[in-house]
Amino acid sequence: MSLGFLGIQMGFALQNGNASRILLNFGADVHQLSWFWIVAPLTGMIVQPIIGKMSDNTWTSLGRRRPFFLVGAILAALGLFLMPNAGNFTKYLPALWVGAGFLMIMDASFNVAMEPFRALVADKLNSAQRTKGYAIQTALIGIGAVVGSWLPYILTNWLGFDTPTAEGKVPSNVIWSFIIGGLVLLGTIIWTISTTPEYSPEQLKSFDEAEEVNESSNILSDILAMPKTMLQLGVVQFFSWFGLFSMWVYTTSAVAQHIYGLPESDHSSVMFNKAGDWVGIIFGVYNAVSAVFAFILPSIAKKYGRKKTHAFSLIAGAVGLISIYFAPNENFLLLSMVGVGIAWGSILAMPYAILGGALPSHKIGVYMGIFNLFITIPQILNAIVGGLLVKYLFGGQAIFALILGGICFLIAAISVNFVEDKDEIVTTAS
Repeated sequence: MSLGFLGIQMGFALQNGNASRILLNFGADVHQLSWFWIVAPLTGMIVQPIIGKMSDNTWTSLGRRRPFFLVGAILAALGLFLMPNAGNFTKYLPALWVGAGFLMIMDASFNVAMEPFRALVADKLNSAQRTKGYAIQTALIGIGAVVGSWLPYILTNWLGFDTPTAEGKVPSNVIWSFIIGGLVLLGTIIWTISTTPEYSPEQLKSFDEAEEVNESSNILSDILAMPKTMLQLGVVQFFSWFGLFSMWVYTTSAVAQHIYGLPESDHSSVMFNKAGDWVGIIFGVYNAVSAVFAFILPSIAKKYGRKKTHAFSLIAGAVGLISIYFAPNENFLLLSMVGVGIAWGSILAMPYAILGGALPSHKIGVYMGIFNLFITIPQILNAIVGGLLVKYLFGGQAIFALILGGICFLIAAISVNFVEDKDEIVTTAS
C-alpha cells in the first residue's frame, strides 16, 4: 500500500539535497535560495487541499486515491528528468529561471501524489492500526530518502562520475541521480496502483458511525469547521516545518562555509561539490535513522503516549541541528543527523496518527489536504524572510539558519503538550 511513497521520497530527497546546489550552480546567491524554494510550499498549499477534496469525491476504475498517484508520478518524474538539465534550455530563458520552473513542477507533482497516500492509510486502517500504518509508511519513506540522498555520492565515488568546476554546469552524478530517481518513482507508484484495492464509497460510508455532513460544503467551510485537535497540531506543525525548511535550504551552504571553510561566493569549486555530496550523505543518515526509528515508534507511543513520544523526538532534532554549529569536522555531522532523523521519523508519523482519530472518514482526504497548510505556510514564511535573515542578520553565514531551525523544533516540542489526542491508548509501564 505504501511502497509508492518510497519512490516519492526518493525523488523528494534528491530535490531536498540537491535543488539548492543546482540553483547555486546556475548562478543563484545564498540569500536568494529561499526565494526560489518558495515555489515548493506555495504549490503544495494550493494543490493539496484541492486534490484532497477531489479524491474524497472521486470514484473511477482505479479507485479514488490511485488516479492521483499515477498523474502525480508521471509529472514528478518529468520534473526530475528535466530540472538538472535546465542548462539545455538557456536559449529560451536563463538556466536559473528554467531550473526554478522545473522545481515548481516537480514539487507540485509530489504534492499531487503525496496527499492521497496519507489519506489511503487512514481510509484502510482503523484507529488501533493507524500508528503502525503511518510508521511503516515512514520506514519506506526513510529507505527511499536514504537511496535518493546517497545516490550522487555513490555515483561519484564508486562509479567515477565527474564533479565539474565550471560555473553553470551541473555535475553528471547529480543529473543521473535525478534520472534514476524518476524511474524508481514511476515503478513504485505503478506497483502500489496495481496491487492495492480501495474500499468503495458505500463501504466507507458503512465504516463512518457519524451521520453524513453536508456534501456540498467547500474547502473554506471545511477550514472553518476543522476539528480542535487539527488546529492544535497546526501549531506543532508550523514550528516543525519552519525548522525543516531552514535545514533543507541552507545545509549545503552551512556545511561549505562552516565546516569546509569556503567563502560565501564559492558555488562551483571541487571542494564545494564535495561539500554538496557530503550533505547528501548526512541527509541519507537522518533518513536512515528515521526508517529504523519508525519500526519502534508504535511500541514507544503505546507505552508513553503519542504526544510524549513526539515531544521527545522533536527535542532530539533540536539538539541535532544546533550541534552542527559545534561540529569539529564533517564526520561529526553524522552524529548530528541521528537527532534530526529521530525528529523526522516522528514528524512523518505521529501528527497524522493523532489527526486520523479526529477526522470523519468521508472527509479524510480534504482534511489531510487542509492539514498541509500547516506545513506549507511556515515554509512560505521562511522562504520570504529566511534569505533576509541570512543576509542582514546572520551576515551571510547559513549556519545560523540551522540554529534557528533547532530553536523552532524546541518550540514545537513544547506545543505538543497542548494537543488533545482523542483516541490515544497508553500502556503505562509497571
